[in-house]
Amino acid sequence: MKKHRIDIPHPKERGEWAELRFMSRATEAGLRVTKPWGDTAAYDVAVEHHGRFLRVQASPERATATEWVKCTWNKHENSYQCRIDANGLPYRRDQIDFIAAYLIDPDVWYILPLAATHHQPLILLSPHRKNSKYAAYKEAWSLLMGT
Repeated sequence: MKKHRIDIPHPKERGEWAELRFMSRATEAGLRVTKPWGDTAAYDVAVEHHGRFLRVQASPERATATEWVKCTWNKHENSYQCRIDANGLPYRRDQIDFIAAYLIDPDVWYILPLAATHHQPLILLSPHRKNSKYAAYKEAWSLLMGT
């Protein structure tokens, strides 16, 4: 894993940067990316593969209600803390299908089906542990392709 240093102190700007990184990485993985107009949708982007659309909440560490692609550099011991709620409320199945969580420093994405989060507001991601709770979702871009 390469180190990816950034100097974007404002959380909303950092979130916008992470959202662009998600769209770029999803395109590299062979997905088509669609962005909803405005910022009132519960999801940040939709990805399409062979006619199948999925809604992805791809947001930064939370600071304001308008931030959406989940990214973090907040470390808790050897893991990274990532908030995965919408203003304190868990996402619902009718709002999103996946959460894309980006760990900035190790430059790692987690592609998490909403059901895998068990409606928790905060999760710990451990990219260095092969048997961690969310290891199966590390760089799991294939889940967005239906495979």
